[in-house]
Order: sequence, then structure tokens, then C-alpha cells
Amino acid sequence: MNGWIAAPGILSAEIMARAGWDCITIDMQHGTADYRDLLSIFPVLGQTDTPALVRVPWNRPEDIMRALDAGAVGIIAPMIENADDARALVEACLYAPDGARSFGPVRARLAYGDSYAREANQNILPIAMIETKSALDDLDAILQVEGLGAVYIGPADLSLVHGFPPGFDREEPEMLALLSHILAQATKFGVPAGIHCGTPAYAKRMVAMGFQLVTVGSDMRFMEAGIAQALVEMRAP
Repeated sequence: MNGWIAAPGILSAEIMARAGWDCITIDMQHGTADYRDLLSIFPVLGQTDTPALVRVPWNRPEDIMRALDAGAVGIIAPMIENADDARALVEACLYAPDGARSFGPVRARLAYGDSYAREANQNILPIAMIETKSALDDLDAILQVEGLGAVYIGPADLSLVHGFPPGFDREEPEMLALLSHILAQATKFGVPAGIHCGTPAYAKRMVAMGFQLVTVGSDMRFMEAGIAQALVEMRAP
């Protein structure tokens, strides 16, 4: 189970961290987090030994390397279109000779110790988001990129490019078939697959299908839902 932080704050991050998620992702793409937020939130997550992932704004080496230097143990890169994009992601995540990550783990060395450089390549998870038609066309090649840690389905963008309104928890037969196809190919090549979900019930269905990483909502959506429910109850006769 992966928690999702879209509206970062030290107190809200601690609430999320102490809830018991297996890992937590800080969203720098569509969330409001910046680099300063990472430096504030990572130590909070570290108090509970909750692994920290980051969805970077784009598949750019500078964004990826800074997030890793701050202490991320996994990078979710959006809009991976082909095998070349996936290779660029892996290269930015790993030190030579496996990749091209520049050395300078400013906070990561403090958090993980002087052995960090020696152990980082075994502990960093490069995760490619599959959310476009181009990615589906090149899916097998993406899944065969050496060093790729996982793929992660972005259902909102995947829905948009197939003519559906954006959103999570898809029920359209066409979308369910796409999810099954991505999962089947990932399983074939031995690559873990993840998916972003809107509700616990749907996330549990995806786990039963075989997805190994499921995100359930986000801090913002939990707050919105809680407020809405409280107001409904207060306004009820």
C-alpha cells in the first residue's frame, strides 16, 4: 500500500507516515511539493522507517538526481513513452557503471550512512509511468530495459488518450482490458506493476488481479472526503 502526499506539510506528512503505509510518494508533478518540501518531509518519514518515493515533475536527470540526493529510494517518472525514455530514467537513478547519476548525496548520505554510494544502486527503484498510447505501443521494449524497477499505471491520462474522461478506478471494459494487458506483459518480463487507485475497494481488486504496488487516494482527497462527509452529516435533518 502506497500513500500519496499531494499537499505537503510537516504535520500532515507525519500523520500519513504514522498511519502505517508500506511506502509514501511525494508528488512533485501535480502535487504542490518542491525541493524544500522534500528536505522537510523525508526526515519525518524517516522517523517511522517509511520508504519515501518521489513522483518527479518530468523525466529529467536534474529532477531525478536532486530527489535521490535528498533521500528518495524510488523515483516515479511520468509520461514514459518508449524504451529510450525508460533507459534515461534508469541512467539518472543509478551510479556508474550501471548508470550516469552524478555523485553528491547531500542528505541521502546523512540518512543512510557512508555506505550509501556502495549500496544505492541495489536500493533505488526506477519506476516508469505507463499512461500514453506510445508507451503501450513500446511496452515490451520498456519492460525489457535493464535496471527498470517497476511500471506504474496512470489511469487518468491513460483514460484521456483512449477517449474517456480522466479519473481513477476505471470500469469501462476497454480500460479494464488495457490494465490486464499491461499487468500480463509486466508479469511476463518479471517487472512489478503498480496502479493509482481512488478507493480501498478498487485497490484491493487490483491487488487480487496481481498488481504489487497500489496507491490509495492522497492526503488531499482524504481531507476533501472527510470534510464533505462531516458537512453532509451536519446538514442532515
